[in-house]
Amino acid sequence: MKKVKIICGGGFNMIHRGHEFFLREAKKLGDELVVMISHDDLNKRKIGKKAVSALQRKKAVEKLGIANKVIIGDPKDRMKIVRKERPDVIALGYDQKMPELDSVKGINIVRLGKMP
Repeated sequence: MKKVKIICGGGFNMIHRGHEFFLREAKKLGDELVVMISHDDLNKRKIGKKAVSALQRKKAVEKLGIANKVIIGDPKDRMKIVRKERPDVIALGYDQKMPELDSVKGINIVRLGKMP
């Protein structure tokens, strides 16, 4: 039986309960969860001076022990990791926007709800 691979991503600048909820809900969608941490360039544009380094954010997500694999995204092409990992499911948070997904074929895109 084929394992179902899920990919999700985000900045994860300061890990909080909402992030943990999001990752746990994403993990429920299949067998293997890959988490993509936004590259420093993107995170700095969104967060500014308070941006935490991608390596620190990666370690914080790994420490939660939810993901099977945590990787840092490509600085220029957010879809590069998606193409490389070939997930069955892309899990998006309730507030995430990824216009690049309009071109995705053959991958189930699931929007997860907000933490109760």
